[in-house]
Amino acid sequence: MTITRRLLCCALLAASTTLAAPAGGAFAQDAFPTRPMKLLVPYAAGGGTDAIARLVAQGVGEKLGQSLVVENNGSAGGNVATQQASKADPDGYTVLMANQGPMVVNPHLFKNVKIDPLTVFDPITLITAAPLVVVVPKSSPHKSVKDLVDFAQKNPGKLSYGSAGNGSASHLATVLLAQVANFQATHVPYRGAGPALNDLLGGRMDFMVTTVPSVLGLIESGDVQVLAVTGKQRAKKFPQVPSVAESGWPTYEATAWYGFAVPKGTPKDIADKIRKATIETITTGVVKERLENEGAEPIGNSPDEFAAMMKAESARWADIIKKASISVD
Repeated sequence: MTITRRLLCCALLAASTTLAAPAGGAFAQDAFPTRPMKLLVPYAAGGGTDAIARLVAQGVGEKLGQSLVVENNGSAGGNVATQQASKADPDGYTVLMANQGPMVVNPHLFKNVKIDPLTVFDPITLITAAPLVVVVPKSSPHKSVKDLVDFAQKNPGKLSYGSAGNGSASHLATVLLAQVANFQATHVPYRGAGPALNDLLGGRMDFMVTTVPSVLGLIESGDVQVLAVTGKQRAKKFPQVPSVAESGWPTYEATAWYGFAVPKGTPKDIADKIRKATIETITTGVVKERLENEGAEPIGNSPDEFAAMMKAESARWADIIKKASISVD
């Protein structure tokens, strides 16, 4: 066979293309990220989830060399944002702020959840966990959680409470409190803790169980009173405030937790880069100090550990929701 100049050039071009493709793909992942990333937060701006998301996003963006831009969407208890994140390209440029509402509660609470959050995402890491606080307006006649519960027991349904949305940590922590302490109260869901707290201050509801970051400024200003914390023990941030458990309901415990997850199929090396930057952010410097000051403990566990925790949490809240006979269309 005679090798012509044309055949030789075609062969060399094909060989160079074949050899270059893997190197180019590898380089693209090695260079990640080359443009700004997006962090979807399934709650409105101004709440506890949003506060932690923005704090961590800034540090992660700085370490990766690109902005991690926060986008809030509290519609349908966070289901809309969670579904949007699940359908994003699995390239690392879309990250979900994953917490118990959308990840492990909503599938048991909402009738129209279209995805299984535990299977459509790859966990990155659990960022932090923290107790919540039971708060009332400063003008409230209830000066302890026992006073509040006693009134609610004697006046079924008369007290109202706000939450960051159906299925949020604030909602389910209150549902659990009502179960354990045997009282009834009227739930008013919002699209985030911020709007709910505004109405609490305005006297349009009686109490709220909410995250520390969402309400810390109001506590420090004296606009709200803290009646109890929801962890088993007192919180380091509020050593003078009793826990619900020590106030008469020893089995009660509820915490809020926050993590990062990415769409299923995101390349492992990209997920590892995001995880490394996240752990460095939450375990060092000002972010670590801020988390601890707001009653949260930095965690940074492995993807497998985060997945196992969410599976256990899903089973726990499924049982609580079933006992409460609550659902959302």
